[in-house]
Amino acid sequence: MKNQTKRAYRVILLVGILFAAFNLRPAITSVGPVIGMIRSDLGLANWSVGLITTLPLLAFAGVSPLVPKIARRFTNERALLWGLFILIIGIGARSFSNVILLFIGTALVGVGIAICNVLLPGIIKEKYPSKVGIMTSVYSTSMGLFAATASGLSVPLASGLDLGWQFALAVWAIPAIISVFIWFYLSRKNQAEKNVEIEYVSSSRKMWRSSLAWQVAMYMGLQSFLFYVTISWLPEILHTNNGLSMATAGWMLSLLQFLGLPASFIVPVLAGRMKSQRKIVVALFISSILGFSGLLFGTSTLILVTSIVLLGITLGGTFPLALTLIGLRAKTAPQAAELSGMAQSIGYLLAAIGPVLIGYLKDMTHSWTAPLITLIIISVLVLLAGMGAGRDKYLFD
Repeated sequence: MKNQTKRAYRVILLVGILFAAFNLRPAITSVGPVIGMIRSDLGLANWSVGLITTLPLLAFAGVSPLVPKIARRFTNERALLWGLFILIIGIGARSFSNVILLFIGTALVGVGIAICNVLLPGIIKEKYPSKVGIMTSVYSTSMGLFAATASGLSVPLASGLDLGWQFALAVWAIPAIISVFIWFYLSRKNQAEKNVEIEYVSSSRKMWRSSLAWQVAMYMGLQSFLFYVTISWLPEILHTNNGLSMATAGWMLSLLQFLGLPASFIVPVLAGRMKSQRKIVVALFISSILGFSGLLFGTSTLILVTSIVLLGITLGGTFPLALTLIGLRAKTAPQAAELSGMAQSIGYLLAAIGPVLIGYLKDMTHSWTAPLITLIIISVLVLLAGMGAGRDKYLFD
């Protein structure tokens, strides 16, 4: 009977991790396609519309370092449960045609996702210490699949079915509600270890002074910079430099995200089987350099499509690799949670800065040349951070 109970718990835990991953992006990626409807309905200015996409990233940066403290007090499972509750409240609040509730709800969405973002690597390290790579691949691929799906469903739900942008955003509370029931069960079953608090205090003091922790954090941050800049500006780049219509350029962005899904699955699995992940870092760097260089110098359709494929591989691979490195460089679950909080705080701060900086460079130079050269330089910095983070070494060794 005990074995059956244990097996049932493991199955429910796996389902819980998958459902938690389902909720990490749709509440954000569902907004972009209907942002014009929101602007028209609420009479917002363009700068305030920009806040809708920036607020969650700022919430990620601000909340992430605090999450390990919350987990230390309530356990990972209960803290994640609270994150899901906050996410549901945020999704509900912003689904009303009210400007104040829109921004409050958007901020709460960011807080809820940040809590789940930080905790999942620690939970995987704790529950699957010998399967960090494969479990990270499972949840990062699930996250990417739902992110792309949410982007594609928003307009059909809002316009095609005439349900409005409010329903197109509110529908993503459903997987969060299902997740609450699963994690409520898991939180009741979990028993916190007595040494968690002692270890947390010890690692917390040293984490921000660890060179390896900073290398992992910078890898997370710089790849986030590349991802969010690409998501924000690729359609404009393709429209201006390659003469694509905005509709076609938008489809190219969707293609890029779907092309990244195989890399999201394969990269963590490979990384988990290697003592050093430097070869993967170099391979993704080559893909990144060739991809952005193709956008900068290429003129033919073949080069354009090749660049999109390479960037899909790059952006699909670097984020799950960063998540995997968090688990592989930490010896214990509390260390993984603390490193995750640090890395994601820095990561999403850079992510929030990236689109603004690249947009500023475009405004100053009236060309996409300087922004694309900047992205190539950032790719080199990603390589340097990754060569340090990919070493076969544990934190504090």
